[in-house]
Order: sequence, then structure tokens, then C-alpha cells
Amino acid sequence: MSNYANQALPSRTISAPRVLGDALPGERARDLLLVLAGATLVGLLAQISIRLSFTPVPLTGQTLGVLLVGTALGWRRGVAALALYAAAGLVGMPWFAGGQSGYVGANFGYILGFIAAAGACGYLAERRADRRLISAIPAMVVGEGVMYVIGVGWLAVDLHTSIGHAIALGFVPFWIGDAIKCALAAGLLPATWSLLGDRR
Repeated sequence: MSNYANQALPSRTISAPRVLGDALPGERARDLLLVLAGATLVGLLAQISIRLSFTPVPLTGQTLGVLLVGTALGWRRGVAALALYAAAGLVGMPWFAGGQSGYVGANFGYILGFIAAAGACGYLAERRADRRLISAIPAMVVGEGVMYVIGVGWLAVDLHTSIGHAIALGFVPFWIGDAIKCALAAGLLPATWSLLGDRR
């Protein structure tokens, strides 16, 4: 009997999804659609926008979208989705906060921060931080922290003001709302994983 006949055929294993986006079928087409969907979600949530009289930074729904997109898609697709969001907005897509497009001045640092935040959340999600509430909350806080470091820093430079003043304008009015968004995102991800049953 041939030696080839005695060799066991390699078993085919189905790898468990690393992030929620991996649970969907397909590869390249799936990834493209997920990136487009992620950018669109953030663009839609950006239209939930409330202008505040004492700061150039609006209150928006964007940050919830950023946390969900980064965590659900993983860091590569999350970064790609938010980079697409930023690039399309810069060239005229009116889906920045309140339907704006182009360079949005002092607020542009937050858009750059979104890209980094999605990357941070996605990186942690790929290490299973989004599977349990107790680890999902810190992951969301890390994402928010990355976003604010970049956003507030840009705000200080653009307005030629101190970091302390920039924090008062670009962080203090928003931290309670963003804490609620963190809690919401941190609850949604583990709940979604639980629905996947044995894929978890």
C-alpha cells in the first residue's frame, strides 16, 4: 500500500471568531462591507449633534459608534472604517458632526482620535476583552482615553490655549455622557457574544 494512503488526511478546523465581525461569512467582501458599514454608522451617529454655547466641540453620538465599530470589527478593520470616515468627510461627504465636511478646525483632532480609539478597542477585543462586562468596560475607557488625548491636544494647539483650558472645553462637558456610552457599548458587546453560543 502506498505511503500516501497511510497518511491521515489533514483535518479541517473552523477557527473561532476573534471579534464579532469574524462571525460573518466570507472574507474580502465581508471585510469591505464591514468597513463601509462601520464608517456609515459613525457618520449617522454624528448627525445626533448638540452645539454648546461655551465650547466649539459639539455633543454627538459619534463616540458610541467608534467604540462599537473598533471593538466589533477588530483593530485593522476598525482603523480602516474610521480612516474612511475621516477621508470621505475631508473630501466633501457631509457626515461629520451636524452635517459638516472638510477640515473642521479645532474639532479635527477628535476625528483623528476616533481612528486611534478604534484601533485600541479593536486590539483589546482581539484579545477577548469584549467577551465579559468586567473587561469590556476598561477596554472602552481605554478607547475613550486615546480619543481624548488626541482630541484635546489638537484643540489646545488649534485654539492656542493651555491644556487645562482645552480640557475644560473638550473633556469636562462630555465625560458623563461618554461614560454612559462606554457602559452601553460595554454591555452590548458581551450580550451579542452570548447570542453566538458555542462560537464564543
